Amino acid sequence: ATLRQAYELEYGTAEIEVHAEDLTPEDRVMVIDDVLATGGTAAASVELIRRAGAQVAGAAVLMELGFLDGRAKLTRELGGAPLDSLLTV
Repeated sequence: ATLRQAYELEYGTAEIEVHAEDLTPEDRVMVIDDVLATGGTAAASVELIRRAGAQVAGAAVLMELGFLDGRAKLTRELGGAPLDSLLTV
């Protein structure tokens, strides 16, 4: 079985997927993304991890585009889990 999560991009929509049996309630998952823009991809990842029954340990991105305010959206989704960025522009 596959779980899917749709999300909005700056220029359209996309989906991410995970096998339903790959995550368990004992799993703690860290979301790692290359760029945090509007927060859609990382927020969808957080939602998908929780739907699969696992816990979200936090999120980290290599580069954050601060002018797009994706941090606010992702912070809400993380619900207190940490969010780190290597570089913010």
